[in-house]
Amino acid sequence: MENFLPEVREQYEALPYPPRDPEDERRRLLTTWLDSLAMINHYCFAGDRDFGDGFRVLVAGGGTGDGTIYLAEQLRATSARIVHCDLSAASIAIARRRAEIRGLDNIDWLQASLLELPQLGLGEFDYINCSGVLHHLDDPDAGLRALTRVLAADGAIGMMVYATYGRTGVYQMQELLRQINSRTESIAGRLDNARQVLSMLPATNWFARGEQLFFDHRRGDAGIYDLLLHSQDRSYTVEQLYCWLHDEHGFHIEFSDVGRGRSPYLPQLILAPRPAPFLATVARMPLRQQQAIAELLGGTLVTHSFFLTRGSRVAAYRDPASVPFFCHEPITGPELSAIIHRHAGSPFVLRHSHTGVNAQVDTGRYGKFILQYIDGRRSFDEVFSLVRGEEKFRQSPPTNAALFEDFAALYEILNAIERMLLTRRRT
Repeated sequence: MENFLPEVREQYEALPYPPRDPEDERRRLLTTWLDSLAMINHYCFAGDRDFGDGFRVLVAGGGTGDGTIYLAEQLRATSARIVHCDLSAASIAIARRRAEIRGLDNIDWLQASLLELPQLGLGEFDYINCSGVLHHLDDPDAGLRALTRVLAADGAIGMMVYATYGRTGVYQMQELLRQINSRTESIAGRLDNARQVLSMLPATNWFARGEQLFFDHRRGDAGIYDLLLHSQDRSYTVEQLYCWLHDEHGFHIEFSDVGRGRSPYLPQLILAPRPAPFLATVARMPLRQQQAIAELLGGTLVTHSFFLTRGSRVAAYRDPASVPFFCHEPITGPELSAIIHRHAGSPFVLRHSHTGVNAQVDTGRYGKFILQYIDGRRSFDEVFSLVRGEEKFRQSPPTNAALFEDFAALYEILNAIERMLLTRRRT
């Protein structure tokens, strides 16, 4: 990393990223997908974590503070503490000002490379956010090893790295600009050339063809530089991530694309609602192979976001003590129950605009009744007891096992798009 560190540091001192105006904190809170405590609990702590018990968080490469601020807000009324670590003094200054405006006092600030973390005596962390960082290191594996050395034995990492296939046009643009800027030494000069190129790209250019997949270059100079002019940038395929993180380091991986959940990693949801005969063959393959196929099939993954744990720690669906709840969108169980009821007698197709998923779903015999009682406080056991109390089911009440089986298809799709999660604690 030493060969690249000065240039990377120079970039983020000159162009803090992502670009943020601290005064915007007075009118809105930015959320970050992997830092939702509901998501972290579901995927990393079997739905059973108490975040008020001295929970320790590290944001490694926190930049201007999006993840740090969102975590600090969620943990505001607890004993949790967050360490925000970044190379750039300019970025930390913006993040600190954002925290000051919000009155957040549960953050400790550290200007350092994440490679230094094991030597700093910070102790262990329950959750580490490392989003958009390791792919900018000369040796990403050294960065991962540094993180694992400060990770608690039962802790988790939320990580984002670049995805290879979705960024095809980006890497062609980066090479184009490297050649154009071969004799341009200043950041300002490189940016000027990049803006000129972007303003006159022919429609045949691969970046222009896929421009709807990217937005950073529309966010000003910091975005243009980070996307197209960065001095150190690498990407990964699904299979490369499994080889690195699972095969080499033993981590369990749970993918969750921002806003779309696992749906871009599931071939059947990418092609839904069209029935494709080859999907029956794909469904019999190992999950990692299915996800690798989905990445190539969909072509829209420009980043990979995922949770890493030592062994699977996902909340158990068939646990009667689990509490199902809706996440990320303001829909209620009774509202979704009513939608399904209106489609009684015909196949139910879930048309979800936010994820683009349009899938025919088996709502089962009991689905609309189960949904009616899901409120984020009742456990499955309590929900199922209320379903059995419905007049039409009293003579032959279904068992918990039967209800879990009946609701499984509906739960799976709602969970795949991260709109229904589980906890063992009342929300």
